[in-house]
Amino acid sequence: MNRKTWAFVVAGLLLALALAALVSPFASGDPDGLEKVAHDQGFIARESEEPAWKWSPWPDYWSESEDGQPTPLRKAAAGVIGTLLVFGVALAIARLAARRRPSQA
Repeated sequence: MNRKTWAFVVAGLLLALALAALVSPFASGDPDGLEKVAHDQGFIARESEEPAWKWSPWPDYWSESEDGQPTPLRKAAAGVIGTLLVFGVALAIARLAARRRPSQA
């Protein structure tokens, strides 16, 4: 990757990280569309006794303080960590795809 392309990627990552840190604290804590439909239709009770995400480091995209409420700093951290994870996966896929491409001569 040449220097100009790398600078563009880094600038995009920094912009995404800034947005994740600044906008994440304003994210709604209400259920998403699928959870709302499950509540409205009455089949939310069929949910597993022990959900798969229970052992996740950030279960259900939520991080609580000692009083049970999300803190803006923790929500911002979750946004930044998610952004870095997605960037890392995308970068790994791009590098693998570039490595498999036949050499251009």
